[in-house]
Amino acid sequence: MTRSHSPRVEVAVWALLTAFGYFLLAAVSLHATKGADNTAAVWPPSGYLLALLLLMPAHARLASLAGMAVASLAANMLGGSSLTLSAAFTVANGCEACTALWLIRRREAGELSFMVPRSFANFCIAALSASALSASIATALVGVSLGGRSLDFFLSWLTTVALGILIVTPPIVTLARLIGSKALEHAPARMKGEAVLILTATAAVTATAFSQAHFPSTFLPCIAVVAAAYRVGPFGAATAMLIVTIITSLSTGQGMGPVAAIEADRTTRVLFLQFYLLAMLFTTLPLAALLVAQRRLARRLEQSNRSLLQAEAAALVGHWRVDLVRWAIEWSDQTYRIHGLAPGTPVDVEYSMEQYLPEDREIAQSILREAVKTGQPFEYQGRLRRADGEVRHVKSHGLIETGRGGKPVGIFGTLQDVTETVENARILEAARNAAERVANTDMMTGLPNRRHTLAFLEKAMVGARDHGAPLAVAIFDIDHFKRINDEFGHAVGDEVIRRVARRAKASLRDEDMVGRFGGEEFVCILQRSSAQAAELVAERLRKAIEADDSGGDLPPATVSIGLAVYGGELDAEELLHRADQALYAAKREGRNRLRMAA
Repeated sequence: MTRSHSPRVEVAVWALLTAFGYFLLAAVSLHATKGADNTAAVWPPSGYLLALLLLMPAHARLASLAGMAVASLAANMLGGSSLTLSAAFTVANGCEACTALWLIRRREAGELSFMVPRSFANFCIAALSASALSASIATALVGVSLGGRSLDFFLSWLTTVALGILIVTPPIVTLARLIGSKALEHAPARMKGEAVLILTATAAVTATAFSQAHFPSTFLPCIAVVAAAYRVGPFGAATAMLIVTIITSLSTGQGMGPVAAIEADRTTRVLFLQFYLLAMLFTTLPLAALLVAQRRLARRLEQSNRSLLQAEAAALVGHWRVDLVRWAIEWSDQTYRIHGLAPGTPVDVEYSMEQYLPEDREIAQSILREAVKTGQPFEYQGRLRRADGEVRHVKSHGLIETGRGGKPVGIFGTLQDVTETVENARILEAARNAAERVANTDMMTGLPNRRHTLAFLEKAMVGARDHGAPLAVAIFDIDHFKRINDEFGHAVGDEVIRRVARRAKASLRDEDMVGRFGGEEFVCILQRSSAQAAELVAERLRKAIEADDSGGDLPPATVSIGLAVYGGELDAEELLHRADQALYAAKREGRNRLRMAA
């Protein structure tokens, strides 16, 4: 009920609704099928009261309970009970409703739902517990008048009230929430029509079965209620149960139907009817809740599978599974696409491995064999040839599935197309290498620049220091280079530098390196060279430059060289300084010559 009036009006409405409905149901029940001690076979007012207490706001409950008390006293007294008995029954029913409400609120953090098995179980526990308390209170209050039949009265009250709560509360609460959420308005007309048809059929089948006693057909209402549970859900099951209860109670009270034909006393027939209804109730309502849960899980699974397929397609990742017992393989749709096959194409384990290039196939098979042997997760990367002949790079991760006793029963893995990643990595590596070459290369001569030369020298000195390998460094520059620039221009000077660089590089051994230090100055790093060997190499370089006449119109050029053999210096600068001092000595002595550092 929505709040469209003041709180006082709202409280009054709930109180009147409770009092009127409770009185009407109580009066009808007391004049329907009756058992011993004027106790009805089913007590719908209890279920009605609990349903309203669950639906109404908290501030309206006290007034509604007062309305229930007035209605209960009136109905029981009109039914022939004394004021004392009527008051005792009223107290018991009121305590029962409050107890059930308290237990439900205590066990359910949110809203009670009959579509969730756990919530339905909590509702049943609350209903049975409250009914037991109510029966105990009623038995204690009227115990003197029972004349030794306290246990019979207790059991009769317990089953009667429990049936009333379990059968009446669910359809009222569910219908009210369906109306409040406007779910009925949005439900398709076909669905509404099917629900009406099934509930009408339930009423017809039940009326037919309980209007005669010649043919034993009490199973027919059970079939109808199960059909309602299956097609309409918890609301259909609860409503069908309510329909069956009303018809069976009225028919039995009128002396019709298979229950009324039982050759036993009135109490036994009532107890049989109660057992019949309880058996049907605890069969159909849990079934309906489980069906709803199963359908929800099916929808979630379908959505999860759809999301998984979309995620696999977006990420170019598929999955596969090998059954080691049946030696069969299963692929997801994306795995088929990675292999260039239509989803569903028959494949086997051998085919899946044969698609890898031979060298990668052996590695993958070895990794999988080891994983099956150890039970550890695995990872491998390789190249496979698609059905269209294209080679793709793929990466697989997975784990081993084990059965009883830890025996491997399956292999589950993912397959990712990493061709673009591998290609991008190759391009990135090439770009990085190119950038490194640019950063380490003198652009005029193509030789290593100062930075690269110093790094190479530092590394060579570490090797010489750690392993005792001989090492020498030669510094040379072009003689009278300023005169060449002034006389022939800078363009010719640059070409002379390039020619000297080519001749110097051609004169060295493979393990040696020559780099441009700046301007017309160069550095040679002579690895594994003794003093004598280094001197021979440096002299060969000087002569090669002096004898070079391949420059055409270029002026001749010579170089002066300073040579220093590594003698345990702590850093490159110290060794270079010694070679530089030898270079200055060569220049002082007339240029175009080699001098060894002391």
